[in-house]
Amino acid sequence: MLDKFQHWLSYEKRYSPHTVKSYINDLGQFTGFINQNFSGVSLEEAKTTMIKSWIVSLMDHNYNPASVNRKLVSLNSFYKFLIKEEILDHNPAVGIKGLKKSKRIVKYLEEEEILNILDHYDFSDPDNNLKNKLILEMLYGTGIRLSELLNLKTRNIDLKGMILKVLGKRNKERIIPINKSLEIEIRNYLDIRNSIQSDSDNELFFLTDKAEQLYPMYVYRVVKKYIDDIIQRTHVSPHVLRHSFATHLLNRGADINAIKELLGHSNLAATQIYTHNSIERLKTVYKQAHPRG
Repeated sequence: MLDKFQHWLSYEKRYSPHTVKSYINDLGQFTGFINQNFSGVSLEEAKTTMIKSWIVSLMDHNYNPASVNRKLVSLNSFYKFLIKEEILDHNPAVGIKGLKKSKRIVKYLEEEEILNILDHYDFSDPDNNLKNKLILEMLYGTGIRLSELLNLKTRNIDLKGMILKVLGKRNKERIIPINKSLEIEIRNYLDIRNSIQSDSDNELFFLTDKAEQLYPMYVYRVVKKYIDDIIQRTHVSPHVLRHSFATHLLNRGADINAIKELLGHSNLAATQIYTHNSIERLKTVYKQAHPRG
């Protein structure tokens, strides 16, 4: 039944491979919990009390609320699917409330910090090549996700129109403007890329030296290398540049609905995490500048 559920998620719901894998892993984890604590009960036969016990167990093992809630969503989806397939007549996960999440303040870099990174290195050096710089410029200049960067195709880049066409989550396409600085970096990299893939028909924009698709760890290493060298931050990931993109736009007065569209968020709630950063920034400015701050 898990195979049918996986197929349903992939081809009918059109969830991303990463999301589908997360759902299946969550169900596998819950199955392991059932087998260990409730002998003879299958995943399809689980009761509401068993799901609640699992949530308590996850909390005891210090899972954060967001992770627990996602696992609850996975169970809900699975049991709804079983009802649709007429295997069950009720959903044992329905009515179980998710855990209250603490307000998340996203990590981002200040404008001066990013400019310092981009302007500090001589990217014509073999160890700090133009591809690395473009990765940083692309992540910060467009706010695209890591997966979107890796799957970007040359035909998705329109330098004449100064736009990128990005295929995001659930195969939803969005258009992102390209700034002049990014256009220059793209043109510089295209000369290198074309020489790499002269004997290949690979349409992907970012390639390894062997004309193969760039892999996630390469991008992680690039981002960590340059940020760590200048700022020495912990927990550095490509997403920090996406957060910085959104935060800097908001700080400079961009409309939050426009930022939502640029980021490819399905709802405004996902974008509103950045307003908290702006409020905290305003508080800091107020305390520093006001006579009674």
